[in-house]
Amino acid sequence: MKLSTPVRLSLRVVALGYLFVLLVLPLGVILFRTFGDGIGAFIDSISTPAAISAFNLSIIIVAIVVPVNVVFGVVTAIALVRGRFPGRSLVQSIVDLPFAASPVVVGVALIMLWGAGGWFGGLDSAGFKVIFGLPGMVLATIFVTLPFVVREVEPVLHEIGDEQEQAAATLGASRWQTFWRITLPAIRWGLTYGIVLTVARSLGEFGAVIMVSSGFPGVSQTLTLLVHARYMDDHNTFGAYSAATLLMGIALVVLLLMTLLERKRGNK
Repeated sequence: MKLSTPVRLSLRVVALGYLFVLLVLPLGVILFRTFGDGIGAFIDSISTPAAISAFNLSIIIVAIVVPVNVVFGVVTAIALVRGRFPGRSLVQSIVDLPFAASPVVVGVALIMLWGAGGWFGGLDSAGFKVIFGLPGMVLATIFVTLPFVVREVEPVLHEIGDEQEQAAATLGASRWQTFWRITLPAIRWGLTYGIVLTVARSLGEFGAVIMVSSGFPGVSQTLTLLVHARYMDDHNTFGAYSAATLLMGIALVVLLLMTLLERKRGNK
């Protein structure tokens, strides 16, 4: 369908206005409030012990969640694409469950399972604290980021087919050799995108993490929880804006990395 010039211009104005109101304007306000007193005040705000601890904890969670999701995601994607087994449709639905379930519900479910009175509450009695500690936050983040690697790798596996893998097996290659030399190089771009999305979601997750975290500074407070605590509990709006800007900066780095990878892929 061919649109007239006035209609095309109107659609562009509406789209740009929509993005400006919902995205550019709020981010601009946060940046204005953050750097209104100068960059020195911003640096002082994000270099407090609580902010440094929150940043370190966020990075630790990412460092744990990404390898777990890479291994699980690749194995699951290969099983769903290459395998034919009973319950395959059920597994497909389970993989997409984090997209449909509220993160708060995920947090409540984890408390019911791993809390002191939960099904696995014996671990808490034995001194291994899951809920209100790092393990619970990692579990919550793994759950909400579970689909990204699977859904990025799965279509790539469909696209490349299994002819090369079958040829390698015919020539005597083991399954590990076939995966390492043929499958992994073929899915590396899909896997990379899945990793980038997992990192971004892990850093920005709030709903599930706040349910299983004590929120104490220096103990179990991530950057997102730091923003919430400064704004809602301490009424430190400038500190909240500064922490939010730090998060935006990290997200921007992740976005730029993804853009560079996409350009590199296009040049291949």
